[in-house]
Amino acid sequence: MKKPNNNKLPPGPNPFPIIGNILELGSHPHKSLTKLSQTYGPIMTLKLGNITTIVISSPQLAKEVLHKHDQTFCDRQTPDTLTALDHHKVSVIWLPSRNKWRKLRRICADNLFSVKKLDSTQVLRQKKIQELMDFVKEKSEKGESLDTGNAAFVTVLNSISNTFFSIDLAHYNSLESQEFKDTICGIMEEIGRPNVVDFFPIMRMLDPQEERIQRRALEVESNGRKDLLDSLLDLMLEDNSELSRSQVLHLLMDLFNAGIDTTSSMIEWTMTELVRNPKELRKVREELHQVLGKEQQQIEESHILKLPFLRAVVKETFRLHPPAPFLLPHKSSSQEDIELCGFMVPKNAQVWVNVWGMGRDSSIWTNPNEFMPQRFLENNNNIDFRGNDFELIPFGAGRRICPGLPLASRSVHIVLASLLYGYDWKLPNELEAEGIDMSENFGITLHKAQPLQIIPIQT
Repeated sequence: MKKPNNNKLPPGPNPFPIIGNILELGSHPHKSLTKLSQTYGPIMTLKLGNITTIVISSPQLAKEVLHKHDQTFCDRQTPDTLTALDHHKVSVIWLPSRNKWRKLRRICADNLFSVKKLDSTQVLRQKKIQELMDFVKEKSEKGESLDTGNAAFVTVLNSISNTFFSIDLAHYNSLESQEFKDTICGIMEEIGRPNVVDFFPIMRMLDPQEERIQRRALEVESNGRKDLLDSLLDLMLEDNSELSRSQVLHLLMDLFNAGIDTTSSMIEWTMTELVRNPKELRKVREELHQVLGKEQQQIEESHILKLPFLRAVVKETFRLHPPAPFLLPHKSSSQEDIELCGFMVPKNAQVWVNVWGMGRDSSIWTNPNEFMPQRFLENNNNIDFRGNDFELIPFGAGRRICPGLPLASRSVHIVLASLLYGYDWKLPNELEAEGIDMSENFGITLHKAQPLQIIPIQT
């Protein structure tokens, strides 16, 4: 990347004085900017107040920003909401790519998301899956509908809280689970809005360090297995440790908010698409029965590699409903204007990668608005979502790829496989599949606006 020899910004709509193009965003910016890109092209300029924003809407340009010139565009444009409690100064998600960020990133990789660590904590997640299936069985026997999003939320919440702290934080059909969900979803929606009050003080309830430190001092650990909190406290209590108590709290807050919100939302979107497409629902259930047999058994994470159609279903859902439609905002770290594909990008410009628009682009995907998991199995299509195939990057790519991707992938697949293996699913009150509400609530992540209520039928 070099200093540009011209001052030509990428094309874009003319901004109004002071407010710029803010009115162009509307209530669903991912849809508005996808439509604008059809006029102005895959690299586009917006003025959002006094912030110059470059919008990227093609895999080729996404690769330029996130891979080829990763180091230049690896910083974050931080929403004002995240200045609460100085969260942006200690957050592994929002810190600039410097030594502090690298240290926290390494802690995540070594102490939570490595294959060895995830394998060692699998038994905790399996226990939470079994509790989910007990709850589903109860609903099935009563002929009641399941709030899929809430059930997925409680399962993922307790899976992560047990992986982190070895405790449950909510129960099915409880007020506390809805309070947790409203809080975390509210945080993710508010982060997506500029200049609003912060939500983070609510999360002080998630600080389990004091009790754990006291328990460790008394040496009353119940077993020899360490969870994430133990590992972090070991690092924090080392001589000359660079990891502070505040950093531990903010790291846990990052992992909690992002991990629970995106994973549970993806499970709900996937179940929604399958209920809307009965042929694909039957096919994924047939695959499960063919691979695992029809006798009821607990599904293990190792089974997922034997279920190519289920994996294709998840990829197709990520394509249509990426958790973060613009990923998280990047920012140029250069001290001068720079060139990107023949255009000038001003220093400190914000960069959005419109992965939602890329997923709906007919030049990339055949019949882009249709749910077609088979596309990922035809013609040796090996596209995956782990950051190497820029047509499908729901978790981002490059050095700022989501650190929780390995756990999120395991969690989404295992919950879906468990829900689909033993049960068929139908809509209540003779509701037709075409009548399912597919509207979204926009924020940093895209939530389904109306909960999916479906009835489990044991088979």
